[in-house]
Amino acid sequence: MQFIDLGAQQARIRASIDARMAGVLAHGQYILGPEVAELETELARRAGTRHCIGVANGTDALQLALMALGIGRGHEVITPAFSYVAAAEVIALLGATPVLVDVDPKSFNVDPAAVRAAVTDRTRAIIAVDLFGQCADYDALADIAAGQNIAVIEDAAQSFGATYRGRRACSLGTIATTSFFPSKPLGCYGDGGACFTDDDDLAALLMSIRAHGQAERYHHVRVGVNARLDTLQAAILLAKLEVFDEEVARREIAAQRYHRLIADTGLANAVVTPDVEPDCTSVWAQYTVRVQDRATVVARMKDAGVPTTIHYPRALHQQEAFIETARLVTAVPNSETAAAEVLSLPMHPYLSEADQVKVVAALAAAVRG
Repeated sequence: MQFIDLGAQQARIRASIDARMAGVLAHGQYILGPEVAELETELARRAGTRHCIGVANGTDALQLALMALGIGRGHEVITPAFSYVAAAEVIALLGATPVLVDVDPKSFNVDPAAVRAAVTDRTRAIIAVDLFGQCADYDALADIAAGQNIAVIEDAAQSFGATYRGRRACSLGTIATTSFFPSKPLGCYGDGGACFTDDDDLAALLMSIRAHGQAERYHHVRVGVNARLDTLQAAILLAKLEVFDEEVARREIAAQRYHRLIADTGLANAVVTPDVEPDCTSVWAQYTVRVQDRATVVARMKDAGVPTTIHYPRALHQQEAFIETARLVTAVPNSETAAAEVLSLPMHPYLSEADQVKVVAALAAAVRG
């Protein structure tokens, strides 16, 4: 059984991938070729934004967002303590201070009340991470930021294709970012990412920064980086977009089946299933439950031939890299509990009902001992 079955997807769209890649090989424009512009147009249309800027990876997307907003030394940026390292990492790399706050215990997304308590006169941005496929509470975050010269950055690395109160992921912040890492719901065959914005000036800055700060060829008007999306990856993403909507629907079916199977197995008191907020949808980048004695559960499921993954076994304030560079305003008990208990089950659009039955049976046996 595959935790994420990229092979099944590739078999389905192989002809389209081959044709798209052959087109790139024929014209030979391997960096910022026409497929990149085509992809940017299509992604912006799907997100409902004026601009999409393709970049080299999701971490670069976050760094470019901060650079375009002028964030650096002496500034603070608030971000959740339970998350992948990238958001806090780019804050520290630019000389700003990551301010780590707690998450909501049900959605695992940043807690707006914790964000509000962390705001100071040095706060310049909030990076909200849409964890496991569901958007954070952007209306609440916008209320906090309003009138305080605070930008809201939507880290939609795991949520492209999700919705929040009728709006689409990647349209919910001053700048939004996403990742096309292969395991994402929309992933390429290497690294890739994108930034989204409705602000024309920010879009121009992002395009300049991703290409060494150029205004035009060999005319560098600012310090930038090399963060361009390569054309082959754009071509692969265009092929994958042909089936993306159907795959999102299949992920929803798989998630609902997990809900039902776990409930029918009588695991409600031993396994906490993921919760989607009202008026929101998830793309189910992961199906992540919470269990006690996780190490034992993982070992027993492995023995049963069922793969699992742990995202993320240490909260960010527990990582050596951030002991000196980050700041905690208060304790973050929900983040610490999540780090100790979360367990992701196999999830992808081609997951069969038979495999899900096997996963839940193994989970039940592992939890019950």
